[in-house]
Order: sequence, then structure tokens, then C-alpha cells
Amino acid sequence: MSLVELIDLPSLGDERGSLVAIESLINIPFEVKRVYYIFGTNKGTSRGFHAHKNLQQLAVCVAGKCRFLLDDGKTKESVWLDSPKKGLIIGNNVWREMHDFSDDCVLLVLASAIYDERDYIRDFKEFLKIVNESGR
Repeated sequence: MSLVELIDLPSLGDERGSLVAIESLINIPFEVKRVYYIFGTNKGTSRGFHAHKNLQQLAVCVAGKCRFLLDDGKTKESVWLDSPKKGLIIGNNVWREMHDFSDDCVLLVLASAIYDERDYIRDFKEFLKIVNESGR
């Protein structure tokens, strides 16, 4: 099973331009409770370096590009987000890192829950212990 779950987001439009609609429980598998975006990332800076115990997310580069590194404790996979029509579904208990942000990158993230620090796993060794104990 691949860690990388990319979905094509439906692009609508005409001669005026394009529009992408993301709808909870229709073209993404969860109800959206939180939306945030990352932009203005300094050159050479990486972000993420955490996992979530229960949270699901959809990440979309609405401008520019960045590279995700995903790890479930057994497998590591890397994927570029480089189109506003491509979304990356990230499930729970998946370590995520974001690297190689372009200068113009705007990374939009839709989450299945509001911010809860208790849901974060911020230490990679602790993450490995949790996923290995869960038998994942």
C-alpha cells in the first residue's frame, strides 16, 4: 500500500480562468474543520517534522511547489505537489516533512479537526514507538 494518496481535484473554468472546488465528504474523505496555508517560506527551510494521532489532511499547492516526505514507520515516500489540481491526502500516524519550497509556494491544508496540540507527535523516535506498538 502506498503512503502517497494523490487525488485529482476537479478543475472548472472557461475563457475567464479556472476554479477548483473542494467539498467535504464528496471529493475528500473527511469533513473539513480547519483550513490554513503556509507561504513566504524562507529558502532552504523545511517544515512539518511531525505526525498526528487522529487527524486527516488534504494538502494542495495552490501556487508554486514543494516536496513532501511521508513515513509510516516502515516505508518512506516522497512526492512533489506542483499543481493546484493535485491534492495529497495524509492520514493519521504518518510522519510528514515538507522540503524544497519554491519562492512562490502557497501550501493550502484542509484538516479534519481543529488545532489540538495533544494530537501531535513531534519526536520521530516517539512516533516510531507508537506505530510499532500499534502493529501498523
